[in-house]
Order: sequence, then structure tokens, then C-alpha cells
Amino acid sequence: MNSIANRTVMCQVLSERASHDSNLMVLCSDSRGSASMGSFAELYPLQFVETGIAEQDLVGIASGLAACGYKAYAISPASFITSRSFDQVRVDCAYSGVNVKLVGISGGISYGALGLTHHSVQDIAMMSATPGMRVYIPSDRFQTRKLFEALLEDEKPAYIRLGRGPVEDIYSESDIPFIMDRATVLRSGGQVLLVACGEMVRPAIDAADILVEYGISCSIIDAYSLKPFDSVTLLEEARGTDLVVTIEEHSQFGGLGAIVSQILGQTHPEKVLMLSLPDTPVIAGSAKEVFSYYGLDSAGIAESIKKELAR
Repeated sequence: MNSIANRTVMCQVLSERASHDSNLMVLCSDSRGSASMGSFAELYPLQFVETGIAEQDLVGIASGLAACGYKAYAISPASFITSRSFDQVRVDCAYSGVNVKLVGISGGISYGALGLTHHSVQDIAMMSATPGMRVYIPSDRFQTRKLFEALLEDEKPAYIRLGRGPVEDIYSESDIPFIMDRATVLRSGGQVLLVACGEMVRPAIDAADILVEYGISCSIIDAYSLKPFDSVTLLEEARGTDLVVTIEEHSQFGGLGAIVSQILGQTHPEKVLMLSLPDTPVIAGSAKEVFSYYGLDSAGIAESIKKELAR
């Protein structure tokens, strides 16, 4: 089982670049521990800014640095960087088109028992609805590395959501079929198409394995890029299937399911089953407990698909 969290990989990639790129700046809002950026701050103190618990200042300062030619990475809990500083995200960052990468750590329900105030289940909707902002949720450590390496090479704003704990590997060091802004097809030619992002990709794979035992084959797409969304791959894989299923750690409104439904509804209508967090206060508990409660673990996903196909 993998023990390296995606946020740790982010620190590794940024530290590697900072060693020969003095224009790279990392900013945290009293969150260097949560972001696993403590070693970066120690190694490159002149390239690290601590704003304290002041997310609006975090994004504003990052945008100012970017306007002066720096590559700014503003890192803070996803629930705070997307909500407390949303005006700065829109105006200072996205509308201004500056080179700021906003990293929401402990995204989704990663903070678990801390409850609703620390959950970020609206961030895809908020950030993808903002003109000029891209949205990414990598599924494992290997994809996280590829994504951050790619983001270091462009100058456009982006929002990246990372979970808190380690996740089981989807890819391997020698096999990472990563193309920037393109979805990754993990399995093709199935009766049902599963479209997942972030930490939901692994449960989707495991659910597909369960469904094989019931004679149900599944195609699987890792849609790590929510905006821009790879509609070409979605349409290719959806054609000829009996059901498209979206699986996400987000509200049912404005997330992956809404994006997929909009694309299919406009160009190639298909039946879509949206598996997500409900439009009610989400229970407090560990991520595993929350996913199980709402049927977002592998067993729950498989059961929902069986029931839908039986209708």
C-alpha cells in the first residue's frame, strides 16, 4: 500500500524546481504542515511566504508576485482558499490572468471528523464557473507529479485539489499515460462507462472488478482535468454504452456529474447516473466512514450500478 500522499509529491516537485529557479515562490496560510511544505520553507526561505491565517491576503499577495514575473503557488486548505478568498481568486488571479497556481489541500471530505466547515464539496463548481480558471484533481502520486511538472511550464491560473492522506496507486513510475488536459482511459469497451476523478478513481476501479462477477463490464475514465474537460474522450467512450456513471467527492451540483451530463446532453444523449455527496449536511467521520455511508466506496458504487441497470 502506498504511504506517500499527493501533497508530499507536490513538495518534492516544487523543491526540485526551486533548486534552480529563483522565480518560483510558495505561499502558505499557516498551513505549511498540512501542505507538507515544511522542508521547502527550510530549504528555500527566500522563496517562501507565510501569510498566517489570511486566505484573502494569500491569494492577493500571490497574484501580486505573479504580476511581477514570479511563478506563485498559493497553498491552503481547499475549504478556505476557495471560499474565504473567492473574490481575490476571481479578480486578482483569474480575471487578471496571472501565473498563480492555487492548491487546495485536504480537499473534499479529507478533514473528516472536523465537519462541514472543513469540507470542500463545492470547489469544483465555484472554480470551474470562474472565467480563466482551470481545475485539476489528480488521482494518485504519479499523476500528481506529472501534473505539477506540466503546470510549472505554463503561465496560466489553475486550481488543483489534493487530498490529505495517501491513496492507493493507480499508475506506476514506469507507466503514467499522462497528457495535459486529456482524460486517461483506464479500461475501454465496457457495457457501463465509469467517469471518476481524484480519490474516487480507485473505488471506481474496484467497483468495476466487483461488477465483473455479475457479468457487467465497465470502461473507466480518469478525468483528472475538470476544466478544460476532455469531451472528445468522453464521447468516444460513452458511445454504445448502456449507462454512464460519474463518481465524485463533491456536491451533486456543478461538479463532475454536471459537466459530463451537460456535454452528453448537448451532443450525444446517454443515461447518466451521478454518484456524489448529497445536498444535505455531510456527516462527520473519517473519509472511509463518510464514503461508505453515502455509497461512494467500491461496494456501494457497484450496488448502485446494479440497481440502475435492473430498472
